[in-house]
Amino acid sequence: MPLALPVVWSDRHRLHEPGAEIWVGVRTPGTEVPARADEIRAELSSAGARFVKAEPQPDDVLHGVHDPELTAYLARAWEDWDAAGLPDDPGQDRIVPYLFPDPSLFSGFAPTLATSRTARAGQFAYDTMSLVGPGTWKAARAAIDTAVTAAGLVAAGLSAAYALTRPPGHHATRSAFGGSCYLNNSAAAAARLRRDTGARVAVIDIDAHHGNGTQAIFYEDPSVRVGSVHVDPGAGWFPHFVGFANETGHGANRNIPLAPGTGDDDWLAAIEDLAHWARPARALVVALGVDAAAGDPESPLTVSAEGYHAAGRILGRLRMPTVVVQEGGYDLDTMGGLVREFLSGIEEGGFG
Repeated sequence: MPLALPVVWSDRHRLHEPGAEIWVGVRTPGTEVPARADEIRAELSSAGARFVKAEPQPDDVLHGVHDPELTAYLARAWEDWDAAGLPDDPGQDRIVPYLFPDPSLFSGFAPTLATSRTARAGQFAYDTMSLVGPGTWKAARAAIDTAVTAAGLVAAGLSAAYALTRPPGHHATRSAFGGSCYLNNSAAAAARLRRDTGARVAVIDIDAHHGNGTQAIFYEDPSVRVGSVHVDPGAGWFPHFVGFANETGHGANRNIPLAPGTGDDDWLAAIEDLAHWARPARALVVALGVDAAAGDPESPLTVSAEGYHAAGRILGRLRMPTVVVQEGGYDLDTMGGLVREFLSGIEEGGFG
């Protein structure tokens, strides 16, 4: 059976080519590469999916979830870096922070925007792995357009839609980027659903890593429930400092950390738990990472393809208007099939 739900897509994702990651000071090959989205598209195309072009969205979709200072920085970051001659001297072809202004520097007052381009790079980033290149802003902006277009389709009456977003977004907070994420696509989709439907919205994040950015954006907002199942950050996994079970906000935040090596049974039990917890909501955003799968290089979880199909079925049975937003997944040989399994499960659960 061909997939019935539409797949929203933008070719502009290919403009973001991070080139590398800097981990503990070492330049390593990047894993968040254009082939990720292209492999998913190829798999879904073979499944008969209908592709819908992402529509440009107004800037207010950004400012509903991000501070204007962050978006203004990202919009000009590469042009400023290039104008300063940094690609030639010292020869850095991507923006890499070297200084992170810890709050203890400021004695409680607001920091001044750094004049130096090299210092400013660390004012809005929280890691050295999320490099910015010539096309990063345009690709990240197109990812927001993709997610919000999908949310608009659902708000207008479709049962479900899938946003094939890249770069991913769930690690981007209101004021900072990191974790290979620049703008928070899942949060923007949730904000659009809430605005257009007036309904309470739930975000269920099943990426292998905690959706710290989405949690931070909605932590003080009880109208958006945010639940995440992920590898335990206390076992040494990104984002390390947040993602623990005691982070409950106003009762509208729920984290279920799992031990490394966890497979289908406990992972699916956690998703059942989050599905039950989300029921007061009337619309759903699924932050779909397929990096919890066995064999993914970025995660120690061991979920199977059958597990992803079952997860889709569980969330489809909620029968809420649903936007699925692509997050992680880094095994190019398997990720397209895993996305297909999940979306087939969503349709089987309630939207076929």
